[in-house]
Amino acid sequence: MPAPQPSQQPQPSQPSYGGQSSPADQPSPTDRSAPTSAPTSALSPVVPPVLAEVVRSGFVEGRHRGSLVVLGADGAVELALGEVTAPVFPRSANKPMQAAGVLRAGLDLAGERLALAAASHSGEPFHRDLVRKMLDDYGLDPALLQCPPDLPLDAEERDTYLASGAVPDRVTMNCSGKHTAMLAVCAQRGWPLETYLDPDHPLQRTIHRVVEDAAGEPVASVGTDGCGAPLMAISLVGLARAFRSFVAAEPGSAERRVADAMRAHPEYVAGSRRADTWLMREVPGTLSKMGAEAVQAVALPDGRALAFKVEDGATRALGPVLARALTLLGVAGPVVDRIGRAPLLGGGREVGEIRAAF
Repeated sequence: MPAPQPSQQPQPSQPSYGGQSSPADQPSPTDRSAPTSAPTSALSPVVPPVLAEVVRSGFVEGRHRGSLVVLGADGAVELALGEVTAPVFPRSANKPMQAAGVLRAGLDLAGERLALAAASHSGEPFHRDLVRKMLDDYGLDPALLQCPPDLPLDAEERDTYLASGAVPDRVTMNCSGKHTAMLAVCAQRGWPLETYLDPDHPLQRTIHRVVEDAAGEPVASVGTDGCGAPLMAISLVGLARAFRSFVAAEPGSAERRVADAMRAHPEYVAGSRRADTWLMREVPGTLSKMGAEAVQAVALPDGRALAFKVEDGATRALGPVLARALTLLGVAGPVVDRIGRAPLLGGGREVGEIRAAF
């Protein structure tokens, strides 16, 4: 069914779960995967730079530190703030690579369905309807989904959902499109469905290779994402390089097919009130995907790219930092202003902002 056009809102809807990260990003109670090596940390002993400031009534009351890298059109590092070569978990910024892995494994997806396979969707009706349609078309019982039951990621949609009397559901969970695609290719290939999230499963081994190919570096560690899927750690340089490679890939390749689907149907990648949707729709040719714990990756059609992580995982800093990084890349216009706007309220009125500090 056709998706509704994104509405014009003053700022993106950020996930908020009582001060916690999204349930989609919570650790799984049972970790299916063991680290590939001894536990590692992406945190440098050197204090990372301040990427954003929290300013209330003219007073800086807080700071968000992190690391950021910008690549030029030739792939060379043009700007590096903080530690950009140490491994991080990209969280859902890995989803384009996971979707490409599903294509490499043999599933023929395109259009909205492929965009949804790479999505952290908002849980709007058109997202839920397409997940159910895909499950039905592939003869899959929704009970086979191993992502946890959840509420819509988008706050406005969550309120509407709860008001209707609905309860947390696996289809509603923001990663359900990815899990549906994973199950579908396993069913097609005759691979085990009950272990599709095991790191040693043939599908997950294929995705592992895609991540390494795209990032141009080995996966440093394998963990478990909030949705239960294996999570591959790479550097911010590797993440930016991966997004750049998808935009620059040959037409018809798995990587280019994913990039093209995401850019053509960004509302299925995110939602009506989300910064990734706005950016891909209003800056043609741009590929954008956020991840939990305040990770963001973007590639422009000319090959320039960026990736960053806010160290404390504060998603409220994502918009201001992203907008500033886009400005450094020469991207301007109302969409950048909208993404960067993060007002602070006091007594119901605007008294400050979260602003970039680099």
